[in-house]
Amino acid sequence: MGATSTTLRITDLVASGWIGDGAPAAPDDLLGRVVVVEVFQLLCPGCVSHGIPQAKRVRAAFSPEDVAVIGLHSVFEHHAAMAPEVLRAFLAEYAVPFPVAIDAPSEDGDPRPVTMRRFAMRGTPTLLLFDAGGRLADQVFGAADDMAVGARIAGLVGTSGGPARDGNAAREDRCSDAGCVAG
Repeated sequence: MGATSTTLRITDLVASGWIGDGAPAAPDDLLGRVVVVEVFQLLCPGCVSHGIPQAKRVRAAFSPEDVAVIGLHSVFEHHAAMAPEVLRAFLAEYAVPFPVAIDAPSEDGDPRPVTMRRFAMRGTPTLLLFDAGGRLADQVFGAADDMAVGARIAGLVGTSGGPARDGNAAREDRCSDAGCVAG
């Protein structure tokens, strides 16, 4: 992955609904802050052991005036097992303190939802970092290093961000402790 010829923006996220308090009325309501999006599936081992806990740490470490943290439940497998009511129970059980968008399903039969396809995500967990202007600054598949993520976010706070880069270091396994690969 890495830099793309077209700039992806926070407004390119497509949600079929939101769960949790603090959900924006529209993605552009997040402009003016750095936005951290934790893309996950509730049945993904890497999401449960790394992605969600990391997003919770980011939320605790940065002021909500500077950094917005949201989740994106992006289901590309086991669709029937990950219905919204199951997601609500998961979010309550894991005490997820940020709003979670539900990635809009594809209308063409592709099991990958709209935002996952639009951002060419390889699977879950994926961390998306947007600068305060809403431009994609980083996209990382798999377990991202806390210190590197924190440093990148700190660098984006109060700036317009930088070019997109790929921090991918995850394994290619279909599903493992590191994450679940789409397709």
